Amino acid sequence: MAEELKDRKVAILTADGFEEIELTSPRDAIQLAGGVTHIVSPKRDIVRAKKGNEWSLDFDVDVPLDQANPADYDALLLPGGVFNPDKLRVNEQALDFVKAFFEAGKPVAAICHGPQVLIDAEVVEGRKMTSVKNIRKDLINAGALWEDSAVVVDQGLVTSRTPDDLPDFNEKVIEEFAEGKHAGQHA
Repeated sequence: MAEELKDRKVAILTADGFEEIELTSPRDAIQLAGGVTHIVSPKRDIVRAKKGNEWSLDFDVDVPLDQANPADYDALLLPGGVFNPDKLRVNEQALDFVKAFFEAGKPVAAICHGPQVLIDAEVVEGRKMTSVKNIRKDLINAGALWEDSAVVVDQGLVTSRTPDDLPDFNEKVIEEFAEGKHAGQHA
């Protein structure tokens, strides 16, 4: 497993208010598989995590969003949390960053509320997906084919429901990120 993602760079797009474990668990799995991760954010220095309803740790921003180039990355990870996706989904630069991964056929993974960003990036129509139940109707209304499963994979798009599903999510993230570009992954 330590070499599956060798030479792969993964952007983790986030703002303040992401669920800590939804960033740290997949990030650690990616790094254990040999991948390199960068926290990309509209914020310049640090982003702050939450554990449930409480603020938790600060994480260094590796690359400010206005300096990040999607061409420099092989895959994209979108952690959830309630506040983080809500901030990103109204940030045009973040939406353009996300769309670039779909246009290039690169794999994208989103968990919990993370798919909200994909709705506003207009990349969910006709895609099989899952999410936390709170945004199920939002995804369906945006044209996604929502299902209640621990993890759903559709042509390089990996989605999952909650932190309880992280083992399944991480496994599929590694698999899809290792496969690289997918012909069916598009904006």
